[in-house]
Amino acid sequence: MPANSYCPLCLTTHTRFYVQDKLRQYFRCDSCALVYADRSSLLSAQAEHAQYLLHNNDINDAGYRRFLSRVSEPLLARLNRTGLSGLDFGCGPGPLLAKILSEAGHSMQLWDPYFAANPAALQQQYDFISCTEAIEHFINPAIEWATWQQLLKPSGILAIMTKRYTDLNAFSRWHYKNDPTHVSFFHNDTFCWLAAQAKMTVDFVTNDVVILQKSG
Repeated sequence: MPANSYCPLCLTTHTRFYVQDKLRQYFRCDSCALVYADRSSLLSAQAEHAQYLLHNNDINDAGYRRFLSRVSEPLLARLNRTGLSGLDFGCGPGPLLAKILSEAGHSMQLWDPYFAANPAALQQQYDFISCTEAIEHFINPAIEWATWQQLLKPSGILAIMTKRYTDLNAFSRWHYKNDPTHVSFFHNDTFCWLAAQAKMTVDFVTNDVVILQKSG
């Protein structure tokens, strides 16, 4: 089956060409509304890693802390007590969010394929999982989504930060798609589809933060 003919999230073949820019083509799934980059344009693991090393994610940067407060504050508001277990999935080289959540009294583990490849972190369950500015990098997000469902306890909370696209015109002009490591783009409808499949509630906190919760 041609690589672009099936959705890397819902795995259906209800996909079609969406738009092309100077860098690559994009395809959209009519079932779950995911937009994904042409599979032939994906970077090698080495090139992807090199791009991430260019990011300036200093855990002592006050501006970076303010940026992450957009997800940490609504997440902490939903956690009903301290001492809960959390996983920062895709933490990157500067895991400041995990530090913030630890400072709030929670026990944090880290996972990142390049910067915190700790298999033991994926062998337990958690009260909550955070994923900030990482899901757009997932080449086959069906894999990570299935992993999260296994890792989350009943009533577990999933807090995601990623910019969401709205329509074709906006996507065509969108700077967010120009990062070559950004390969999966989510719509409100995508998260609603995921929530329905997993029997989760979904709350669109801002235009780049969404919080989902498992049933008890």
